[in-house]
Amino acid sequence: MSAQDRATDALYGLGWGVVKKLPEPVAVRLGRGIADLAWKQRGKGVRRLESNYARVVPGAGPERLAELSRAGMRSYLRYWMESFRLPAWSPERVEGGFVPEDLHHLTEGLAAGKGVILALPHMANWDLAGAWVTTKLRTPFTTVAERLKPETLYDRFVAYREGLGMEVLPHSGGTAFGTLARRLRDGGLVCLVAERDLSSSGVEVQFFGEATRIPAGPALLAQQTGAVLLPVTLWYDDSPVMRGRVHPPVEVPESGTRAEKTSVMAQALADAFATGIADHPEDWHMLQRLWLKDLDPARSPDGGTA
Repeated sequence: MSAQDRATDALYGLGWGVVKKLPEPVAVRLGRGIADLAWKQRGKGVRRLESNYARVVPGAGPERLAELSRAGMRSYLRYWMESFRLPAWSPERVEGGFVPEDLHHLTEGLAAGKGVILALPHMANWDLAGAWVTTKLRTPFTTVAERLKPETLYDRFVAYREGLGMEVLPHSGGTAFGTLARRLRDGGLVCLVAERDLSSSGVEVQFFGEATRIPAGPALLAQQTGAVLLPVTLWYDDSPVMRGRVHPPVEVPESGTRAEKTSVMAQALADAFATGIADHPEDWHMLQRLWLKDLDPARSPDGGTA
């Protein structure tokens, strides 16, 4: 393991070991302070966040984008402070920490016994939403995690999420899809963060007027298993409680090839994500390149440096 990898692993270990012991008001102030410092330094992640927000809020000038990126960094650090502290939260704190709208889409889907897929973008705190599902609804679920480097950091994330009641499968290795399909056929719940493609098999969609790719997995799983596919968006307000919305089901088209059906469903998923992100752009934590134009350095306005 390189020195940088050891430092990264130690930093996250410090977060889970120390931040969770802090009083909540102290952790909130710490997160905000770190966010403001990172924002003032205008590193690569902050510049990329502003570039992404420029698509979400067309016509926003430099001042507005700067305001959004500052709020976005504060939201992002709130996510991390909450995540470091979640293992120490009481069941009552978890249950009171999230209020979703239109939950009936999820509860009715589970009651039907055909399995449910929840698909989310990187908004607010998806780990808190997951902990709420396992605690408040007493419903276990299966998810997929990107294999991080170093391996010890990946192991930390798996242990953290398993401690919140999730079954975690590695994104790589080729066996995740089959396991997810089995869980759904058994009437189970699968949760996937799904607006950024981490493979070479993503589906091209229009997202805020430009082309990007999102994972095909949610649409393919729904087609193959008959499970209900539900988009979910999350956001923060000025309270300690996170908000969310379960959107109406994405239906499987009645006709067309598998690829055609997948394309239609992926676009519907992207449209639902866009609705939630447009309403709460500062809670969308996308500090990486997403649109195809940006993934090609030769076509990127910043030459691929941000």
